[in-house]
Amino acid sequence: MPIPNGGLITETNQQYYEGAQGFVSQTGVAGEFFNATFNTDLIFGSFDPAVINYALNNFKIYTSANGFPGTYAEYTLAYTVIGNRITFTAALTAGTYIVIQLKILTGGQYGLTEAEKAFGQTVEDNYQSYAYNNLGDIINNFLIAYVGSGKLIPSVKRTDVIFHAKRGLQEFSYDTLKSIRSAELDIDPSLNVILPQDYVNYVAVSWIDGQGVKRPIYPANNLTISPFSTPLQDKAGVPTQDNFGDNLEGTSITEERWKSANDNLLNGTGLNNNGLNDEFAAFININGFSGNWGRQYGIDPQLAQTNGWFNMNEREGKMSFSSNLAGKLIVLEYISDGLAYELDTRIPKMAEEALYAYMKYAILSSRINQPEYIIQRLKKEKRATLRNTKIRLSNIKLEEIVQVMRGKSKWIKH
Repeated sequence: MPIPNGGLITETNQQYYEGAQGFVSQTGVAGEFFNATFNTDLIFGSFDPAVINYALNNFKIYTSANGFPGTYAEYTLAYTVIGNRITFTAALTAGTYIVIQLKILTGGQYGLTEAEKAFGQTVEDNYQSYAYNNLGDIINNFLIAYVGSGKLIPSVKRTDVIFHAKRGLQEFSYDTLKSIRSAELDIDPSLNVILPQDYVNYVAVSWIDGQGVKRPIYPANNLTISPFSTPLQDKAGVPTQDNFGDNLEGTSITEERWKSANDNLLNGTGLNNNGLNDEFAAFININGFSGNWGRQYGIDPQLAQTNGWFNMNEREGKMSFSSNLAGKLIVLEYISDGLAYELDTRIPKMAEEALYAYMKYAILSSRINQPEYIIQRLKKEKRATLRNTKIRLSNIKLEEIVQVMRGKSKWIKH
């Protein structure tokens, strides 16, 4: 339906896809206002493009005398924004066409010049929003459905409900909702990448080749380590302290050696009749080598790859990489806890019932003198709804299973 008709969808097609909403001035007097009805709240910094706070706006306003395409110019006179209501300080000519354009990657269809376009990502952030409920709605729905006289929970503080809702969202984010984020990063000459601000744990690390294909990078595991403590020692091996009694810290020799290591000495790809040196001969424990390239028979499986390795540097909050990855473009896929940013605090509708079950169990099980049979019933309900949620979110399609079973993604014609 192009126009909301009383259902859960409240945006028109133009608002959702284009991020634009149009009005026509009716009064022609100062103080005329218009209410934006996007799912996204307006963010207002300034009306003046010459002021630095203008860049904080997540929208732009355009006006046209006749509403024809190509005639909309950016509106730069004074206006105010309270909530989602825009009030024009100066009087508009009656019949003036007005468009509120949320910032979009393409810049939108309005504006007379490239500089007047509304470049940003506000519209894209709203895409697929119908599949989610925000945490505030979950809390309000819970209070309506389960709290009150004659209901499961006679009374509870809203702050308690908020706490358990957030805890549930955190727990779900780790292994149920799989709140996986990804960051595209360059590996600098130091071979380190700073972990993202909302990082909890990594899922996968890959470097991207010239065709955009992911090449998996493997954890170093027992190959090397980034020591958490690197105290400076005197000649007797005793750690030295500063004037305040704290140990002096130095740089890690282990990390320096790992960053300067020749990866070919680990994976065996450096075996060359002409290029064999004493270091390599000692490493593979052979003397007088005169064979061919390779000789990888019996190699440790964790060494049998050329994509490189990474290890976690907990001391500095960084991820370190092997020397062959210098200058590479990588993609870090990692788990967040679902609470770092506003857009994260969205719950898939498929997981809504499981979160309610978690909140009911968490609230009542933390109270004294609760009948045990109720606690056990809620515990079973929590487990059952969580299991159903995992099945729903696994997104397994029968056609995909059939394709795999027919020979590793190769269609077999009958």
